[in-house]
Amino acid sequence: MAAANSSLRVCRQLLDPKFDSYKLSLEPLPIYTLDLDSAVAEVKLREDQYTLDHMCVFGMYNYLHCDRWYQDSIYYIDQHERVMHLAITLIMFQQELGEPFVIVHSHSYLKAGAHSVDVVLLQTQTDESDVQGIGFHSAVDWLTITSANSESNKYEVSRHRTLHGKLAPHYAAVEQDGSSLIIASDKPFKFVQIDGNPVEKQKLEKMDTSQKKESIYYWQQTDEDLTVNIQLPDNTTKLNIDFQLSPGHLQVGLKGQAAFVEGQLYSSVDQGLSTWTVNENSLEIFLFKKNRGVTWPELIIGDRRGEFITDPDQASQINEGLLNLTSEELNTDPEKGKPPCNANELEECDRFPDDTASLTRFDANSLKATHVVNLSSHQYLFTAVVDPTEMPCLCLRHDVDALLWQPHTQQENMWEHIGTFNALGYVQASKRERKFSTCAPNCSYAALCECFRRVFIYRQPTPVQTVLYNRKEARHVGQIAKQQVASLETNDPVLGLQATNERLFVLTTKNLFIIKVNVDNAE
Repeated sequence: MAAANSSLRVCRQLLDPKFDSYKLSLEPLPIYTLDLDSAVAEVKLREDQYTLDHMCVFGMYNYLHCDRWYQDSIYYIDQHERVMHLAITLIMFQQELGEPFVIVHSHSYLKAGAHSVDVVLLQTQTDESDVQGIGFHSAVDWLTITSANSESNKYEVSRHRTLHGKLAPHYAAVEQDGSSLIIASDKPFKFVQIDGNPVEKQKLEKMDTSQKKESIYYWQQTDEDLTVNIQLPDNTTKLNIDFQLSPGHLQVGLKGQAAFVEGQLYSSVDQGLSTWTVNENSLEIFLFKKNRGVTWPELIIGDRRGEFITDPDQASQINEGLLNLTSEELNTDPEKGKPPCNANELEECDRFPDDTASLTRFDANSLKATHVVNLSSHQYLFTAVVDPTEMPCLCLRHDVDALLWQPHTQQENMWEHIGTFNALGYVQASKRERKFSTCAPNCSYAALCECFRRVFIYRQPTPVQTVLYNRKEARHVGQIAKQQVASLETNDPVLGLQATNERLFVLTTKNLFIIKVNVDNAE
């Protein structure tokens, strides 16, 4: 069965189109320092671990962990292999898994009267078949560890599934009942082994180039509007058209039939100015952008049935605008006044993920993708646990904002938009030394931590005692969003970051710092 082409449905009530900016607050943050009895057990990269994937998997590993049921209970592993500040139940399980790995996600549950633990491991392995690439691939091991019987504490692997992909995934988590695995990555993953046996390669049908599948619609855009063209059956009149448009959603079809086009628009449009007309069995739709000047990478989010037509005049203007970034001559003089390319002018906020970036749900039994969301226009930011009874949330960039998405087991609303951090998608791109990002479970603030010393806190807008006046937009402002900066008194690198509703925990090699963020929080 082919995977369903899904989309992320943004909750407009959680967006603030009038958000101005974060105001720097000089209010002091209480910071407490705890000296560790023994240094953190930090794993250094080996000489053969030199790729970007190795750095993402091992170099950016968060050594600090939080008990989501008791938010003030955090733990780490020291150099004596002790699990500090955590009461645990010993599970007797041991198995050689080859290359070094990190635990991405784990979940404990009861199913059919047996206690099981699903564990997702991430490795970077040598790939001898990749002769033209970097010679490595990422492996995701999905283990189901089940108790032998209800009276024993011995566990064994009841199922072992392995997926391979070109790049390390940003997010991987198992559904609460172990029925599926969800992965967010820039490159697709596929199952290659199950219980040590290779998965049979699916037979791919050869595409008949003589019968190329036509696009459902064609579209163009300018800085101000978009034009969509849909070919209609013969003798179709305007009375036969079922057209529904809202600022963020489009549905077009024939009355009594399935819609030709339906889904969430990439950005908002002006519903009052937008029009449509039927001309010679062709439906033309004219949409006016609310955010003028914004280039849409797609018309309908996640819909690949349309074809974008580039206007020759627009293409010429774009090429002329890029001339200053390219040159056919090598820069033999580094001190030359105008180098052919200035890399410092290119920021991370200008980078979009690849077209292959996706959020995919894999079924545990069929091992096939059941739902796929295209993430080519949504940069991954961070993962956070909001509800311990649910899977971890993933935070994605939508335009300049950062939107928090909660995966669910039910398929009707599989990814729910539960929170928004205004302008954080743009703000985080300017933090070049950023190592960890997270947010409070109640979404009251987000935090960005640099490799050394500094922690940035971005609070949600709160009411002010005195109403302010925005002269630029000629409106009154009744609430503001604050930014705070905490400087840690240490020169050691940051190894971990965890957030609760009240506190931020920052782990370095020799110290644990506790930052009191919400002093008046009574929860």
